[in-house]
Amino acid sequence: MIVKVCGMREPDNIRDVEALHPDMMGFICWEKSPRYVAAVPSYLPKCQRVCVFVNPSINYALQMADSFKADHLQLHGSETPDFCQELKQATGLKIIKAISIANSADIEKSKKYQGIADIMLFDTKCATVGGSGVKFDWSILDSYSGTTPFLLSGGIGPDDAESILSIKHPMFAGVDLNSGFESSPAVKDIPKLKKFITSIRYEQN
Repeated sequence: MIVKVCGMREPDNIRDVEALHPDMMGFICWEKSPRYVAAVPSYLPKCQRVCVFVNPSINYALQMADSFKADHLQLHGSETPDFCQELKQATGLKIIKAISIANSADIEKSKKYQGIADIMLFDTKCATVGGSGVKFDWSILDSYSGTTPFLLSGGIGPDDAESILSIKHPMFAGVDLNSGFESSPAVKDIPKLKKFITSIRYEQN
């Protein structure tokens, strides 16, 4: 199971999270986020790096991808399939496309990105762009018929390990962890994160 820890910013916290061996760390390159990374941190992790955007320009995405030496670009806005394809070709990087979910009809929106996005990310639909700390009804995932793997996001917290492990969808690839494991925006609570990651990896095996 992929473990992505998103909303990272502080160098010491990045080091502490890295010691838990996540597969990916996400850096939010969107000014309106409380976890916005205004400058590249003085320490970057050795795991896969994900730059997270909301409706960026191609040039801005290219600039940030180069600055962070990113492996993936996550698009969390209303980016079209054509834009995703253009960005993928311009950078040569893998694309994670976020879809905001409130009901099974929202899952259908992912069909447009099949064959373009490398990973889908299903997050809770809310007034803001992610980071609500609220779960959607995970039974909606059963209606996903795509062949692109997906990460689950939106309100996952320390007590959700058992529920996560009960998801048996064949395209379920992992989790995206953020606000549910923070002591303050962009600062992860290491004991909570360690307990959760250990639980899902130990129980899974």
